[in-house]
Amino acid sequence: MLMINKEIKNKLFEFRDIKYRDFQSRLIPTVLKEKVIGVRTPQLRKYAKELSNKKEIDDFLKTLPHEYFEENQIHAFLISEVKEPGLCIKMLNIFLPYVDNWATCDQMSPKVLKKHHEKLFIEIIKWLESSHTYTVRFGIKMLMDHFLDEDFDPKHLEMVEKVRMDEYYVNMMRAWYFATALAKQYQITLPYVEKRKLDEWTHKKTIQKAIESFRLTPEKKEYLKEFR
Repeated sequence: MLMINKEIKNKLFEFRDIKYRDFQSRLIPTVLKEKVIGVRTPQLRKYAKELSNKKEIDDFLKTLPHEYFEENQIHAFLISEVKEPGLCIKMLNIFLPYVDNWATCDQMSPKVLKKHHEKLFIEIIKWLESSHTYTVRFGIKMLMDHFLDEDFDPKHLEMVEKVRMDEYYVNMMRAWYFATALAKQYQITLPYVEKRKLDEWTHKKTIQKAIESFRLTPEKKEYLKEFR
């Protein structure tokens, strides 16, 4: 085992909280309990920042797949801090096929891509065509996080609507996307609910999430309830 990998594992076990491990493992059912050490997210983020300055960290990033959930989390947090857009995208494409849970997928949020939407969108198109659950989920999340405001295009709604995977974690993200789109682009998104363009499960989840949102008015929520 490489020294940096051993160092990281040892440190993670120093941070271990067994009770938290038991709680957390229930939230990420796609990861075996024995692959969860039990380290709280703020501690992981702090440790990832410390590791980012180490010359040997590239060796850790190249060692895939990782053994533990927390190692994947650190990998995701390290990517999120990369300052060069091309390198960030390259690292994402190497790592995404190894992501095996919703938490690692959703907590990976590269800051540099906020300023490089053109490059990001090219990758999103590819990610949505993937057969890997969390690559698709990540692609939808990037559309939701970066393309529902000034860079919104109605075609983005079509892209997410056309995703067809019998995967809970993909369809939950689709519902989250459309609920957020209703909050930010209500008039353009509404026909997807009125005309029931989504599959039944995602349709109902979208309405549920929209109704739970604090960003929609009571009047809009009441109208959406008519389509449950």
